[in-house]
Amino acid sequence: MPDLSDLARDGAEITVRVTPRASRNTIRRDGDAIAVLVTAVPENGKANAEVQKLLAKALGIAKGRLVLVRGQTARDKTFRIG
Repeated sequence: MPDLSDLARDGAEITVRVTPRASRNTIRRDGDAIAVLVTAVPENGKANAEVQKLLAKALGIAKGRLVLVRGQTARDKTFRIG
C-alpha cells in the first residue's frame, strides 16, 4: 500500500476511483491518480466505509477525519480531510 501522507493536509480534497468486489483491498497510485480496490460490495455504504478506512490508513490519519463529499453512489469519489 502506498504512503499517501504527503496529501494529508487539513481541508485537502482527494479524488479516488473505486473498484468494488475486488479480489483484495489495496490502493494504487499512478502519478496524481489514486485507485482504491475493495472487496466490499457497493451496497448500503459498505464499499464507501472500506474505502474510507483504507484511505485513512494510507494517509496516516483517523478515519473520522475523512468526509465523503462527492460520489456516494459513483465510482469516482472525493474525500475531504477535516
